[in-house]
Amino acid sequence: MGIDRLDGRIIVLLAREPRLGVLEMSRRLGVARGTVQARLDRLQSNGVVRGFGPEVDPAALGYPVTAFATLQIRQGQGADVRAHLGSVPEVLELHTTTGGGDMLCRLVARSNADLQRVIDRVVGFDGIVRASTAIVMENPVPLRIIPLVEQAAEQAPGRPGEDAGDRDGDRDRGRGREKDKGR
Repeated sequence: MGIDRLDGRIIVLLAREPRLGVLEMSRRLGVARGTVQARLDRLQSNGVVRGFGPEVDPAALGYPVTAFATLQIRQGQGADVRAHLGSVPEVLELHTTTGGGDMLCRLVARSNADLQRVIDRVVGFDGIVRASTAIVMENPVPLRIIPLVEQAAEQAPGRPGEDAGDRDGDRDRGRGREKDKGR
């Protein structure tokens, strides 16, 4: 599922101002409110936009130490290991990987000493054979999505006979934007 330029502009606007309402987005983007709502609905149903929740900083919750642990697991134990790691609150993410390990997880802890407790809890499960942990010293490029959204939107193929800024055709049918102009 790709996105076009209007989808990209909607996502960027939401990423920068997550509390912005649909009507205000439509005003800023210069398209009908119904167009923005339809686009948001489609982006959600296609899994492009997965949520509108708050972005929480673990350090502000008292967990300033971040580490990544590469785990090697016993063959056939993947589901059990995933369930175990899912029960550890300090495991923020878990990815299955190729290469030197089978899984990579992002952990947080209250201190380096507390990190040892978290690691012990993680590797204390029988399905985990070995772990290698790296403590994060700095995060110079925090998780970001806007540059990727902008690139994907710019690379979107054009659709013949369709205005990328108004795929739903509100302008062509004379709906939406004309009504909004009078308000």
